[in-house]
Parts: sequence; structure tokens; C-alpha cells
Amino acid sequence: MNKEATIHTIEVEKAIAVIRLRERGKLLSVVEALVKGGIRCVEITMTVPGAIDAIAELGGLVKEDVILGAGTVLDAETASRAIDAGARFIVSPVFRREIVERCNARGAVVIPGCFTPTEIYTAWKAGADAVKVFPAGVLGISFFKSVRGPLPDLKLIPTGGVTVENAATWIEAGAVAVAVGTDLVDKAAVENSRYRIITDRASRLVASLKKDVSGS
Repeated sequence: MNKEATIHTIEVEKAIAVIRLRERGKLLSVVEALVKGGIRCVEITMTVPGAIDAIAELGGLVKEDVILGAGTVLDAETASRAIDAGARFIVSPVFRREIVERCNARGAVVIPGCFTPTEIYTAWKAGADAVKVFPAGVLGISFFKSVRGPLPDLKLIPTGGVTVENAATWIEAGAVAVAVGTDLVDKAAVENSRYRIITDRASRLVASLKKDVSGS
């Protein structure tokens, strides 16, 4: 899958599941639970123990139509290592030009994190494929709509404060996709290996976004 196909898939699916775990051993089960619920775009953060190796392992275990990405990437070297491991998109909580340039050179989708309109626009002009608005919950949907007004061509992906319940509202406000973490990958469910809860939440998220697209 090339870069254009990857960003297209993210826009079509409209949801990125963000996984932060303290135990790498449960990662595959969590990913399988999300995929069973209809999720196709999965972000493995660098805070997961052995995240790079985990991405490489998952690449040979998940379905071919599942796109794996790396999150919490803070430098270009980590971005390269994640891409080598099979990550098709790179997400950072901050905007660093070196990460954007490295991902563009390597043919991977890059989604830097920004907070202000100036940061967002600067990242976009630097070559970001989409911009992660973070923390979106602090800024609020009214801020998001205000930014979209004068900058309608930007591809924005809110994260931080996005939930299964409000995800569709962000899409209605102009987001091309949403990134959902703790509200989707329920901490207690993971600790107790109750993966059906994660599948159910994933199904609800996917259904809400499809409903938003169809308008019914």
C-alpha cells in the first residue's frame, strides 16, 4: 500500500485506534479485538514496551487490509525505525520538521501534532499529510470549527478527548478522521482480558461514523 492509498484509507475509515499498553503481551489480543469491531487503522504508540518490534511482529499476524502506524514518535530516527518495521503512518504529539521530511522521503504518511492555528498551518505547509489537533478536548469543537473556517483545505484529525460517543460530532465539524485512545481501548478491559468490551466499543465507534457519513 502506497502513501496515497494509506491516507485515503484513513479518510475513508475515519477512525484511528490508538493503543497505549503497559504489557506488550496483550497487544495482539487488543488489536484483534479492535479489528473484529471493524477498525482498520491502528496506531501503536512508542510508549508500548518494545513498540518497534511489536509493529514488525503484528505486520505478519493481522489481516492485510489493516494499516499499522506508530504513535508518540518524537524524532526522525524513531520514525525511520518504525517505517522499517512496517508502520504505514507516523504520528507525533508535536510538530518537528525533521520528522515530516523523513517520512516524506520514506513514503510514509506523517501526522504531526499541533495546538495553534499557526502551528497547524506551518505543519501543513511543511508537508504533513494531515495534522493531529492535540489535545482536542481542551480546545473544543468550537475552536476546531473556527480553524476550519479560514483553512478549509486542511486535513485535521482531533485526538485527546475524542470518545466513542462524540467522535461523529468531530467528523461533522470537519475532521477527516478521529483518533480514539483510552475511551476505545478500555484499561480495565485490557487488565482483565475482557476483549469483547473493546470489540463492542469499536463496533459502536465504526457504526456512529458510518451513520454520520450516510446521514441516516
